[in-house]
Amino acid sequence: MSPTRGAAVSLAPPAPGRPDRPRVGRFGALAGWAQRHRWAALLLWVAVLAAVTLGSQATGSAYQNDFSLPGTDSQAATDLYKKHGSAQAGDSVEIVLKDGQGIDGSKAAVEKMLAEVKGLPSVAGVRSPYADASAVSKDGTIGYATVTLDGKAEAVPKEDVTAIIDTAKGAEADGLQVELGGDAVRGAEEKGSPTAELAGIVAAVVILGLLFGSMVAAAVPLITALFAVGTALGLIVLASHVFTIADFTPPITMLVGLGVGVDYALLIFYRYRQELTNGAAPAEATSKALDAAGRTVFFAGCTVIIALLGLVALGLGSLQGVALALALTVLTTMAASLVLLPALLAFFGKRIQRHVLKHAAQAAAKGKAEGRRWRALASAVQRRPLPALLVAVLAMLALSAPALGMRLGFADAGNDPKTSTSKQAYDLLAEGFGPGFNGPLIVLAQGDEAAGQAVQSELTKVEGVAAASPALPSEDGVLSTVIVYPTTAPQDAGTTDLVHHLREDVAPGLERDTGAEILVGGSTAASQDFADTVSQRLPLFVAVVVGLSSLLLMLVFRSVLIPIKAALLNLLSISAALGAMTLVFQHGLFGVQPGPIEAFLPVLIFAIVFGLSMDYEVFLVSRIHEEWERTKNHSLAVREGLASTGKVITAAGAIMIVVFGAFMLSPDRMLQQFGLGLAVAILMDALVIRCLIVPAVMQLFGKWAWWMPAPLARRLPKVALERPAEG
Repeated sequence: MSPTRGAAVSLAPPAPGRPDRPRVGRFGALAGWAQRHRWAALLLWVAVLAAVTLGSQATGSAYQNDFSLPGTDSQAATDLYKKHGSAQAGDSVEIVLKDGQGIDGSKAAVEKMLAEVKGLPSVAGVRSPYADASAVSKDGTIGYATVTLDGKAEAVPKEDVTAIIDTAKGAEADGLQVELGGDAVRGAEEKGSPTAELAGIVAAVVILGLLFGSMVAAAVPLITALFAVGTALGLIVLASHVFTIADFTPPITMLVGLGVGVDYALLIFYRYRQELTNGAAPAEATSKALDAAGRTVFFAGCTVIIALLGLVALGLGSLQGVALALALTVLTTMAASLVLLPALLAFFGKRIQRHVLKHAAQAAAKGKAEGRRWRALASAVQRRPLPALLVAVLAMLALSAPALGMRLGFADAGNDPKTSTSKQAYDLLAEGFGPGFNGPLIVLAQGDEAAGQAVQSELTKVEGVAAASPALPSEDGVLSTVIVYPTTAPQDAGTTDLVHHLREDVAPGLERDTGAEILVGGSTAASQDFADTVSQRLPLFVAVVVGLSSLLLMLVFRSVLIPIKAALLNLLSISAALGAMTLVFQHGLFGVQPGPIEAFLPVLIFAIVFGLSMDYEVFLVSRIHEEWERTKNHSLAVREGLASTGKVITAAGAIMIVVFGAFMLSPDRMLQQFGLGLAVAILMDALVIRCLIVPAVMQLFGKWAWWMPAPLARRLPKVALERPAEG
């Protein structure tokens, strides 16, 4: 067969005087180096992994959760509170007591326990419920002691918080229940478990084994991914000393690194396997695979990194650090796929070749043609492209619909496991003092004492306010603090409405009447500010990422319609994922406790999924384009493109789905949401979009799929994606 005119030309010209020599691009040359110096490449990765692991263990992590948002009311309130003197040195822990006969009957035991707690490390002070009537419920059966810590919750050593928990729980007796709440307690209770990661790895091994029928072949992509993830985790620990990186970053890194790492390595390895089947020697097959699929991986990885770095521009506190960490993870997995994978193939190439050729011979003897089922599926879609397109799109729109009512926020103790002491403390406080007690609002009045008292008096009359504390003056007397308890729980829509009502309707009138500046803050209001900021900045972020990615696709495929189609379909898979998250976690489908969607997850999921979707898009459409350039028959090009890529796209998608879906086993609600969102997005993208919608749309487009106005085509530079196929 004569050489075809591929999607683009090689990045490297043929050697002078050797016109018949297969042209090798830069990625093929990189693969050649890794193969020739296989031991050096392998030892280099081992050395890097060992160095960053030892370095991270020696320095330890310096993770910080920073959700400050300059310019918001809650941040302004926090800054004022610090400037004019705080009544509390650090965060606090609540020791919640319940006795059906009244907590006064347990006073001696409780006071003894509180005296012991006061002497523990990291404790700045203890306020007994017996010294504060407001700390005891009206029926006298529930009360709480406040333990003031000497720093913020994330800065207090977990072992010190554990000592507080153990000491307090030691006072439990017949009739007396003791539970503890607060961010420090929630952090100390979190127990990292490898269950989700191990389940994802085992599932990936099973799928790879079924795909290739060989444990050696299955192990190569997985080993590549594990090297990349291990290196990335160590680098992130080191980076936490330079950048503000949240403490929930490592599990997200593991989640994304495993899925993306196996996915990238699989795409290259599958092309390598095809080249072996076509008769290439292992070294030549590696070079060809890297020149083709390696370019696709590089393009897709760069797209994900660009999208993640776009999050940095949003200015959303520690989310910037998360984005940097994930971008570093994707970069590491991409590098491992382009350098470590060819080295591993040099070690195992002969064994893999024997297995591949044996399997191909057995398939040929049985008359099984490669990709026949995918070719049949494409033919079925092509016969009725419009009905197939409408059914698939309507189904995805139906799944996307709940996302229109998505509420963003943050999980609190109310979402913790029912067996945790933080959840039980949360429920006891709600039972004794009302649901709003767990999420008070802090109203600051910058004015004299009379202004503070007037503000407190008016706040008690506001609908949705259960109670308002007396105005507490700051140390310098410039500021008055009123603690407002809503009638609704922190995550209820009513509390969100109250925050906006106080700021937009109540505060302006109070400022006119008292002359004081009024600010509404506190953790509940800060969470709402973060969610509102994400909602406001998301459209610009989406527009920039979609625009840049579409421009890259336009350069690659020399087409106007292909980038538009890709952008719309990628957005459709992401919206379906957000809809599924809303159904399960916001509306409580399948018995999940209802609550808001973590405010930072939609932007993270968008950045990651959009890049991964581009991966599959380029992998499929580049094959279609290659056939189109060779035959100029658009129907044949669509069928052969799907026949060549359908199996690997589905397998790669299945691996990411099980890796991401395994994080539903995690006790962490945020990881559960993240895992479900990514799994649903990949499922929709790999199964519905790439296997049904894209063939239907490409059939309807016909030859217009590759249309570009001549003046625009002349002005746009040419970008090489794949080298020409060899005959």
